[in-house]
Amino acid sequence: MPFRDREDAGHRLAERLTGLELHRPVVLALPRGGVPVAAPVAAALGAPLDVFVARKVGAPGHPEFGIGAIAEGSDEVVSSADAARVGVSPKQMDSLAAAQREELERRVRRYRGDRELPELDDRDVVLVDDGLATGVTAEAALRSLRRLGARRLVLAIPVCAPDSAERLMSVADTVLCLECPPNFAAVGYWYENFDQTTDDEVLALLDRGRSGRGSAP
Repeated sequence: MPFRDREDAGHRLAERLTGLELHRPVVLALPRGGVPVAAPVAAALGAPLDVFVARKVGAPGHPEFGIGAIAEGSDEVVSSADAARVGVSPKQMDSLAAAQREELERRVRRYRGDRELPELDDRDVVLVDDGLATGVTAEAALRSLRRLGARRLVLAIPVCAPDSAERLMSVADTVLCLECPPNFAAVGYWYENFDQTTDDEVLALLDRGRSGRGSAP
């Protein structure tokens, strides 16, 4: 197991990211699991920490099987190759995505309230999650962030499926993945502790990030 938990993964990511020449960086995490990874990164970079909400679109009858994704700030629906394989047409995908919009907006309100996103113009954005399997949710987020004016997009992930990391190199400007094991299997396999992150934990970490206290010791 390469990582003890998400915080450990975040500290190890931070060691690599501090070597990049980042211009006015802002760290955005995909909630919920990306937030405890992102908190040590933001603290090490001296950067603002916030969330960027994206939502998986599941296959009909199998909602846990992601075939697409949507992200805040964009109406685009990003489809994975699995969508065509399971016979979901673009029109069906739009309908499935529409059903997820309400939950996406609820999560934005839950995690950010009335706050706006940090200003992204002329800033390098570091997008963080706890791992990449298909990568479709990260792709939706990256495409939306590009439209929102990020100067440079850095995708920072502790562990990734190799083909997903390679695909996203054409979407992000930089993809930093600490581990790309050929026998990937699943994100949780590469953590000793992969307990679910709660909303309360997310909100506490965001509060510390905004106050400049960074991650927990």
